[in-house]
Amino acid sequence: MPLSEHEQRMLEQMERALYAEDPKFATALEGSGLRTYTRRRVYQAVAGIVVGVALLMTGVIVPNVLWVSVVGFLVMLGCTVLVVTGWRKAPKPGEQPASGSAGGSPQGQNRQRRSMMTRIEERWQRRRDEQGQ
Repeated sequence: MPLSEHEQRMLEQMERALYAEDPKFATALEGSGLRTYTRRRVYQAVAGIVVGVALLMTGVIVPNVLWVSVVGFLVMLGCTVLVVTGWRKAPKPGEQPASGSAGGSPQGQNRQRRSMMTRIEERWQRRRDEQGQ
């Protein structure tokens, strides 16, 4: 059962207060499940890149085995994509990991859009006020 908006705000306030009071303890309690998983995934992808390079070189050295080079290149390409996506998704220490699906929650996106629209409207009002004076 998902938390209501009020409960989510209360939880976020408690987390912020905990980080403010004792960041070291909060980081220890945070749990590094997602961070560890992401780090492991990046390491596996780097190992895959090394295997891909080995396959590519084997295909170049051994005559009449061109398909090994193609497979090595594809392995390197796939692992590079995993490294880049894994590295970008890794949460920073003290940062709340993204919850829900990979696309993010619609409520979070609506909040971001609202805050962005609010900032744009505020800038527009400031410009109008500055030009009017």
